[in-house]
Amino acid sequence: MPVLVACCLHILCLNVSPSVLCLHCTVCMCLNYASIHVSPVPQPPTITLQSPKDYIFDPRENIVIHCEAKGKPSPSFSWTRNGTHFDVEKDSKVLMKPGSGTLVIDISGEKAEAYEGTYQCTAHNEHGTAVSNSIVIRQSRSPLWSKERNEAITVQVGAFLVLQCRPPAGLPPPVIFWMDNSELPLDKRVSQALNGDLYFSNVLPEDTRSDYICYARFPHTQTIQQKQPISVTVLNSKSRLWTDSPEGERRPGFMLPLGPTSTKMVLRGDTLELECIAEGLPTPEISWTKDGGELPSSRMSFHNFKKTLKISDVNEADAGDYRCTATNNLGIAHHIIKVTVKGMNLILAPNETGILTCRVNGEPKPKISWFVNGVPIENVPEEHGRKVEDDTVILSNVQSGSSAVYQCNASNEFGYLLANAFVNVLAEPPRVLTPPNQVYQVITNNSDQTAIKDGDSYVIHENGTLEISVAQLLNSGKYTCIATNNLGIKENHVFLEVKEPTRILKQPEYKVVQRGMSAMFECKVKHDPSLIPTMTWLKDNGELFEVDTDSLTIKDVTDVDEGTYTCIMNTTLDQDSASAMLTVVEKPDPPSDLELTDQTERSVQLTWIPGDEHNSPTQKFLIQYEDLLHQPGVWINLTEVAGTSTTAQLNLSPYVYYSFRVLAQNRVGHSDPSQPSRQYRTSPAAPDENPSDVQGVGTEPGNLVITWTPLTGFQSNGPGLEYRVQWRQKDMDDEWSSKNVANVSQFIVSGTPTFVPYEIKVQALNDYGSGPEPEVVTGYSGEDFPVSGPDSVQVMVHNGTLAEVHWEPVLSPSVRGKLQGYKVYYRRERGLHETEMDKDQQDQVLTFSGNRSEGRLPGLQPYSLYSLFITVLNNKGEGPPSTSKTFETPEGVPGPPSFLKVINPGLDSLTLEWGSPVNNNGRLTGYTLKYQPVNNTNELGPAKVMSFLANDTTVTLGNLNSSMLYKFYLSAKTIKGSGPIITEEAFTVMDTSESSLHNNNSSFTELVNSSHSHMLKGLKPGTSYKVRVVARDPADPTVHSTDEVVVTVPAVPSRQVDIATQGWFIGLMCAIALLILVLLIVCFIKRNKGGKYPVKEKEDAHQDPEIQPMKEDDGTFGEYSDTEDHKPLKGSRTPSNGTVRRDESDDSLVDYGEGGDGQFNEDGSFIGQYSGKKEKDTHEGNESSEAPSPVNAMNSFV
Repeated sequence: MPVLVACCLHILCLNVSPSVLCLHCTVCMCLNYASIHVSPVPQPPTITLQSPKDYIFDPRENIVIHCEAKGKPSPSFSWTRNGTHFDVEKDSKVLMKPGSGTLVIDISGEKAEAYEGTYQCTAHNEHGTAVSNSIVIRQSRSPLWSKERNEAITVQVGAFLVLQCRPPAGLPPPVIFWMDNSELPLDKRVSQALNGDLYFSNVLPEDTRSDYICYARFPHTQTIQQKQPISVTVLNSKSRLWTDSPEGERRPGFMLPLGPTSTKMVLRGDTLELECIAEGLPTPEISWTKDGGELPSSRMSFHNFKKTLKISDVNEADAGDYRCTATNNLGIAHHIIKVTVKGMNLILAPNETGILTCRVNGEPKPKISWFVNGVPIENVPEEHGRKVEDDTVILSNVQSGSSAVYQCNASNEFGYLLANAFVNVLAEPPRVLTPPNQVYQVITNNSDQTAIKDGDSYVIHENGTLEISVAQLLNSGKYTCIATNNLGIKENHVFLEVKEPTRILKQPEYKVVQRGMSAMFECKVKHDPSLIPTMTWLKDNGELFEVDTDSLTIKDVTDVDEGTYTCIMNTTLDQDSASAMLTVVEKPDPPSDLELTDQTERSVQLTWIPGDEHNSPTQKFLIQYEDLLHQPGVWINLTEVAGTSTTAQLNLSPYVYYSFRVLAQNRVGHSDPSQPSRQYRTSPAAPDENPSDVQGVGTEPGNLVITWTPLTGFQSNGPGLEYRVQWRQKDMDDEWSSKNVANVSQFIVSGTPTFVPYEIKVQALNDYGSGPEPEVVTGYSGEDFPVSGPDSVQVMVHNGTLAEVHWEPVLSPSVRGKLQGYKVYYRRERGLHETEMDKDQQDQVLTFSGNRSEGRLPGLQPYSLYSLFITVLNNKGEGPPSTSKTFETPEGVPGPPSFLKVINPGLDSLTLEWGSPVNNNGRLTGYTLKYQPVNNTNELGPAKVMSFLANDTTVTLGNLNSSMLYKFYLSAKTIKGSGPIITEEAFTVMDTSESSLHNNNSSFTELVNSSHSHMLKGLKPGTSYKVRVVARDPADPTVHSTDEVVVTVPAVPSRQVDIATQGWFIGLMCAIALLILVLLIVCFIKRNKGGKYPVKEKEDAHQDPEIQPMKEDDGTFGEYSDTEDHKPLKGSRTPSNGTVRRDESDDSLVDYGEGGDGQFNEDGSFIGQYSGKKEKDTHEGNESSEAPSPVNAMNSFV
């Protein structure tokens, strides 16, 4: 049964990404774990450091022979030299370091050869003995290269080639390098192997040399030996050596090592060197992978252009198949190197079985000898369970106390190998070496990895390691490692917290900023909220720029601010970073060193030196000139050239004193101008061009004004500039009239016929000759007013608003100028139903451009008499009018009635009044009225239509519903049909009653609806009131009233009493209800109408309006105020004055009085007569005065 000495729980990440979590439950029996190093358990000696087996020493330096070992307890050391005991203390030149077996031999003043020999170190404690390698100490020597004759090598271009070195075996081995007349450069194609041979993946013609020399440098003796030169000739044949690829190209193949596979053995802790050299054309690229695993990035390095892979501090995990891949565009080649890592030590528990194996290769086959604690195994006491089989020692059922150090010696006639391995038999109960309840934090793995090793997210390795392949938030929690053996049990708890990773969500962006401006980098980060983040900004990965802000602002940027800015977000577990460049740009510096070359009369070459571009490439150069003769101080753009040019060929003009300057332009802007060039003068010459924009236009009858744009001084080409003006009447074959004028811009020709064409030429000339032959342009002499108007004016009337007029165009001679068009003047004289002319009408004018003979007159008024005349128009003005023409327009539909309003609303009737249209547009034949009721939901009821004569302007509509909204539509009509309608809305009056009461001090009135009862509120306790009910009909002036009833309100006792439960209150209410009922019966009989008015329904549909109390000073009834917002029907017009809206009434007791007191006399009758008082404000038809609504209104008594 295994014996577990200790169980320690570690959370480590062994060469994996931070997202892979490894929980190590390390059993201390596994020696390779660091926890053993601090464990106090017994341990046989182990050699940890020793000198190489072949120790070549420099006779000028001391000899240092290393021997370090560990063990529990610490071992003691002894040495043998040449197989016999070496007494260190007897030789004063030899010193052993304290606590170590390392020897230091001082050979100064001594013969170094005296200390040559074979040394071996022994480390011993009570648990065993370990011995070092046999270390052969020899003095450094540099042997000569053996004489040999090297044959000249001839090779075809593109083939591979190997030049062997085979240096002499020096002490120590020499450093190899190749040279011809200088050191030979190495690259991917030409490389040197570890053994010193020179490899060509493919040869080129330039590889032909007669002196390839391999050199061996011996470091201790400071001497260099050389091999005989090797001659190489590369044949550049045009023939195809490889027919399957063009020009001799071929797939990769391996020159070293040979074959598809090879093997390599390395001891744990040593450095592994793997080498692959491939041939092919093109030169192959080399890459390395490990089958079924990853290369240890922290311990590996590539050399010799990736042809050599080195892995330091090798452990068992480094064993496996390493794949070397050579690739070019024709294919891929692979070579697999099988690497084995040998461990040395064996830890066993009592009764376990262990095996020690010593496998070696050699030719001839090595002989293997075993030693125990440095003693041949055949000379030590025989131990039960130990069995030796050639290269293997089998230890069965080991017991406590059988720990020892075993040595394997493999030798043949060329040398030997010695390896130590201790066998440690331990019997200890488990012990936890790590602190308990430790908290470990890792970052979750947010990759797309879904495959889990062995199908489980948790993997327990043989050595107790707990591995979580993909750490997620759900893996957080408490973990317990339990170690047990037959001697005891021990457990330890750890806590795992899986955190969200730190990620930069918004990286800083590349900035191009002009000098003097500001630059801002943003770095938005997301991190686990439980971790404390720290933001750091670096410039060029060195300077600490700013800390703890997610944005970095650089103000007033200068050139020194340019560089790479990196934001780094750190937490205690991970970090993320992102970088961006800042480029500072500025407008370019001005060019310099302007120089004029290749000078001619009309051209010169200008060259310059560009200024600093300031990180923004120059887009173009702008060349300007100054004319010191004609426009001094004014710089004019001459030409532009590309930003890559530094020279320009400039075309020049005669008679100019030139000075040039250059400006550079980049994305930021233009540079300052360069310094001016030296002055360059061109000689005078005749003009190269004539004036431009030559025109001939008459300004008055009988003249022709010839104008042009004069030449500039720059264009004059010489002194004495003037113009030769020539003209003649077109198509007349006359001679040219000519006149030379000074440097002006116009010339006037007098005495010309009216508006005739002229041919015109203007030529420039100076003291050196005339300009080119000028072009002929056509102009016209001055215009005059037209002499006649159009004839045969005819009018065609299409309808009441549109007519079409026709005329005969005038002849061209009568126009006496350029025809611009015709003007038609027309006006409305009167309506056909009118007898007098309308003197207020103004002429209307329409202009028809061009040579027209007809036009349309829109917007006419029907049933009217019109007159018109036409004039001709040219640039001078209008000619005389044509003969006046009159025409009539037919009848049309009339305009809308001028107004529509509702007056005298009653309970079942409404009176409408309207006005005739402003524009009848014909003989009015009558009016059409349509009306329909509107219910509470704004739905329209059935419509009724009525027709009226032309002289009707009012109508009373009867048999209408009370308290109902009606909508009216009215239009006028002629024989052509009905015109536009106008609308109006109005309410019929509500059916209402009033109740009145008064005491000796004041009187009150409340309006009630047609119900049979009414409650009076606000009465004073202990007060007597007289009550009566009054009813009226707005259509009938008669007032109906009940007798007065005296009602006394009982006094209220000191304690609160519910008035609604008092008998007197109930009796009062019953009396009032009875009075109201009698009054209503009398009123209904009087009117002889049995229909009921839907007042109650209207009350329920609307809120009670507010009723202001009566005035206390005169006892009159106050006006009722309705605050409800009545909204008219969509599309309807606002009711006119006098209309009654729903829930409104314009009648009250006050309306029937004369404004006097409304008090009662002794017999209960009203003082004063009732008279109808109506509100008739003369406002616009779209407005109305809204009468107060008394529905359900209750007044509180003062």
